[in-house]
Amino acid sequence: MLNVSFVESDPTRTWTSGAPLKLLLRLEAWIVEIARIVRVLLTASGLVLATGVAEAQQAKIPRVGLLVLGGPAPTIDAFRRGLGELGYIEGRNILIEPRFAEGQLDRVPEFAAELVRLDVDVIVALGAVGVRAVQALKAKVPVVFAAVIDPVAVGFAATLERPGGNITGITSFDPQQPSKQFALLKQVLPGGTRVAVLSDQDIPDAPSDPGWNPLERAPDTAARAVGLQPQRLKVRGPTPELDGAFTAMKREGAEALVVLDVPVTGLHRKQIAELAIAHRLPTLFVGGRGRSDAGGLIAYGTSILDTVPPLPGYVDKILKGAKPGDMPIQVIIRHSVIFNLRTARAIGVTIPPELLKQADQVIE
Repeated sequence: MLNVSFVESDPTRTWTSGAPLKLLLRLEAWIVEIARIVRVLLTASGLVLATGVAEAQQAKIPRVGLLVLGGPAPTIDAFRRGLGELGYIEGRNILIEPRFAEGQLDRVPEFAAELVRLDVDVIVALGAVGVRAVQALKAKVPVVFAAVIDPVAVGFAATLERPGGNITGITSFDPQQPSKQFALLKQVLPGGTRVAVLSDQDIPDAPSDPGWNPLERAPDTAARAVGLQPQRLKVRGPTPELDGAFTAMKREGAEALVVLDVPVTGLHRKQIAELAIAHRLPTLFVGGRGRSDAGGLIAYGTSILDTVPPLPGYVDKILKGAKPGDMPIQVIIRHSVIFNLRTARAIGVTIPPELLKQADQVIE
């Protein structure tokens, strides 16, 4: 440690040589050295700070938009679990921006635009209405879908093998499914001649088939093929006029009801089943185990729950640089048949024993 003391002296004396001058020179050298060290430290701190900022920018957390036509459901929980299994922890290395239309399909374009403005890295759309809304914005954000029937026919993909563009995903489209559904219904009600088919007014039509959406044309054809006269009915969410729909069914003499797997019927499936029981009308809900909780007589088809597990894998690949247009659309078909004997007893219908043996599930 340097001890410096100043001794009072003659103010007229000039220091031109000797120890005092050497001391001053040494102090000056120390001051210069200290200043140099401070500059080096400040420069290094600035570099560290700049590096930290650059690393933070490079470590931007990816953001996934979730566009759902209904509300929170087991499908959303399954999607989040799937991301977790791939190492994505919400809030740590991935952010999810969910938007739930709750059956108000007129709000879907608004939600789609909001997700695009948020500059999300990918949008997961459950349902064709959501995909169509993003597509209409002409945005380049990648889109991964589920619950879309015939994505090629509705213009979302060039082919299933190579979609092109920025859209890919999973479909459960099976051209033969409607025929199997109505054949099954005819076995339960061999003497039936008229059937109502309930759909959603807000589902867009197929460009190549004005007035019909891809979910409706095939059931109409399949019903006629087994000798059933179809009555097409559409309701609109979020508060569908179901009482009026059932009044129309009764007026036309419907002997059974097929409930298509569309947003409005999915959200109100239990109310639909209750009204059908009150009218003693056998029901077939399209959608398999995903719709078996409604309380209808029959649930048949592939559940959206079966199409969700691959979605996180698509998202993971896109976040790592894969192009949606190069990712084949998966086709998942799992025809589950579920009979509800409680409902059968309530409406006075007997399910043939040979059909019960073929069922995937029988609800007692």
